[in-house]
Amino acid sequence: MGDVRIRTPERRAEVAWFSALCSDDYRYLGIPEGDLRSSFAHCSDIVQTADQLGYDNILLPSGWIAGQDALTFAAAMTGRTSQIRQLVALRMGEVWPPMLARAIATVDHMAEGRLCLNVISSDLPGLRESNTDRYERSGEIIQILQSLWGRTGPLEWRGRFYQFELPGCEPAQPYQQNGGPLLYFGGISPAAQALCAKHCDVYLMWPETEQQLQQTMCSLSEQAAEHGRTLDFGLRIHVIVRETEREARAAADQLISRLDRARGLEIRNRSQDSQSAGVRRQDELRAAAGGELYLEPCLWSGIGLARSGCGSAIVGDPEQVLAKLNCYLDMGMRAFILSGYPHLEECRLFAQHVLPRLPRCRLNEVQGRRIPNPVTPLTTGIRG
Repeated sequence: MGDVRIRTPERRAEVAWFSALCSDDYRYLGIPEGDLRSSFAHCSDIVQTADQLGYDNILLPSGWIAGQDALTFAAAMTGRTSQIRQLVALRMGEVWPPMLARAIATVDHMAEGRLCLNVISSDLPGLRESNTDRYERSGEIIQILQSLWGRTGPLEWRGRFYQFELPGCEPAQPYQQNGGPLLYFGGISPAAQALCAKHCDVYLMWPETEQQLQQTMCSLSEQAAEHGRTLDFGLRIHVIVRETEREARAAADQLISRLDRARGLEIRNRSQDSQSAGVRRQDELRAAAGGELYLEPCLWSGIGLARSGCGSAIVGDPEQVLAKLNCYLDMGMRAFILSGYPHLEECRLFAQHVLPRLPRCRLNEVQGRRIPNPVTPLTTGIRG
C-alpha cells in the first residue's frame, strides 16, 4: 500500500458540527422528544450555536423524512450566521442540473462564499436503481455543474441521462467561489470511490479502525493520482466528551439505556442509505466489537444500534478525545464532521473542552476557492 497524498499538506483541520434536519436528535436513542424535533427553530438554533462557538463548518443532511430540506434551509441561514460554512447534502438527480447549478450559485451568493456541497448518490425517494445507474448519474451531474460553473458562453450537453442546449451559463456562475463550492463525498463501494477520485475534492469516511481508515486513504490517493488529482480526507464521527473517562462512558451507556432494539432497527431502515455498502461495513464492525461495543480504545459503536450511516463515537475525557483527533490529523485527515446527542449540549461540551486546542483551517480558503469581494453583475460589475 502506497503513501497518502493529500491536497492540504499543512497539519490543520476544518472542524464541523451537524444540524439534525432529518429527525436525528435524542437524549435517549430511539425515544423522540418534542423539544428535539427537526423544526426550523431547533435546527437553526444548532447552526447559530455552532457559528457562535467558532466551528468552521456544519453538515446539513438530506433525507425523505419530516424535517428541513437542506438547500432551502441553508439559504434561510445565510443571514443568520456570521462565519460558519454550511455543508449542504444534495442527492444527485432530484433537481434538473442547470437549475440545481443556479440554485447553488444563488445560495453561495447569499452566503458570500460560505457554502460547500456533500454529494449524495443514494436512491431517490420512491425509486430503486442499480449502483451503476446511480453513480453514473451522479458523475454526469457533477460534470454538468462544473461545466456550468467554469464558463460563461453556451453549453451543449449530450449525456446518458441529460441532453440540453443552453445559450449561456451566466445564471449559474458561482461568483463567490472560483470553480464553485468544494465537493465532499462519501462511500466505500468501488463505484463510489471511483467517482470521488475523479470528480470530488474531499473524501469523507465513517468510523473504522485506524488501520482500515489508513488503507482506504491510501487506496483513494492512488485512484485520484491516476487522474492527476489529489484529495483531502475527512471523518464523519460522533463525540461524547466529559471531564472524566468514567463520565463519558456513563453518558454513552445512558444514551442507549432506553433503546428497544426493534425500534432502533426501524429508525435505521427508514434512511435512504440503509442498505449501502458503508452501512453494512458499520454493522459488521459493530457485530465484531463484542458486548461493550468498542471497536478500539475510545471508539464506541453503540450509536449504530439506532442510526444508519455513521454509527460510532469517540468517547473519553478531553485529553483522550483530543489525542484521537490528533492521531487522525497525523494520518492526513483535514476535515472532521462531528456530532453528539443531544446535538446542542454536545456541541457546547466539545467547544468547551476540545475545539480551541485543535489546529484549524477552512478548506475553501486554503485551496483558494473563496473570493471575498468579487466584481459580478450582482455586486459592482456591469449589469447584463
